[in-house]
Amino acid sequence: MTDTAPQKPRLNLPFVGICTFGKYPYVADWDAIDADVAVLGAPFDFGAQYRSGARMGPRAIREASTLFSFGLGGAYDHEDDVTYLPETTTRIVDIGDADIIHTNTVDSHANIEFGVRKILAAGAIPVVLGGDHSVNIPCINAFDDQEPIHIVQIDAHLDFVDERHGVRFGHGNPMRRAAEKTYVTGLSQIGIRNVSSTAKEGYEAARAMGSDIQSVRQVRALGIDGMLARIPQGARYYVTIDIDGFDPSIAPGTGTPSHGGFDYYEVLELLAGLAKRGPIVGVDLVEVAPDYDPAGNTSTLAAQVLMNLIGRILHAKQGAT
Repeated sequence: MTDTAPQKPRLNLPFVGICTFGKYPYVADWDAIDADVAVLGAPFDFGAQYRSGARMGPRAIREASTLFSFGLGGAYDHEDDVTYLPETTTRIVDIGDADIIHTNTVDSHANIEFGVRKILAAGAIPVVLGGDHSVNIPCINAFDDQEPIHIVQIDAHLDFVDERHGVRFGHGNPMRRAAEKTYVTGLSQIGIRNVSSTAKEGYEAARAMGSDIQSVRQVRALGIDGMLARIPQGARYYVTIDIDGFDPSIAPGTGTPSHGGFDYYEVLELLAGLAKRGPIVGVDLVEVAPDYDPAGNTSTLAAQVLMNLIGRILHAKQGAT
């Protein structure tokens, strides 16, 4: 039988093909990264103190991200009148996952740090898919040979525990480990609320070590512009997003849900404003545990936030060049 069908470009619908992040190219050779943004999975959840499952987060976020793989020349936002992530100039790659050694936090974290260092050495912005929030520790470690950074954290929990029963590298410790770094100039900890992961002394230590702590209610009283004004302008920002910073009504798929969280547009407007305020040089999004959300809303939210954030980072970067 003769094939008479005309040759056409592939439609490449979301449910077709391999689930890289946003269907961007996969790069297996970490010495051959040539991109503006490189996505790395960190499927590690041995640092969780309550429900496990965030190890499945990177895979779920990648699958959800195919919904936003466009095929329309980019992502046109009619409110901003901007086409974000234009296909002709966007250079994003997915470099797969760091290797995780079961029960071995030290080596697993070292493998995550290695991946982030490779991304930075290539001149790309690392976007890391967690995993529990402890994966932020190796991410920040990898910036020790970079210019100073200011950390912007969106989270329900302070994560400023120094040590508990010998544990220093779990998901309750990352902001304390970050604040100890000489190249971390300060922290903006946003969305912190209710019964937290840190005792009163931790809050006092955080403020003494350069942290500005704002709850969801405090941010709403300030307004987004007011919150942005509290963040040092023109700094190099590292953004760490715990999905439990959102309200569990829209993000139930997480290990430690906390009611009273942000809605989608509050966070998007904050991140969009931050991208205009200074360069965002690194991102992680953590604590997506898809098994607690059969509808997949949490994974979709994570992917949507990241796609929008990356689009705004690159748009701001292109405008500055």
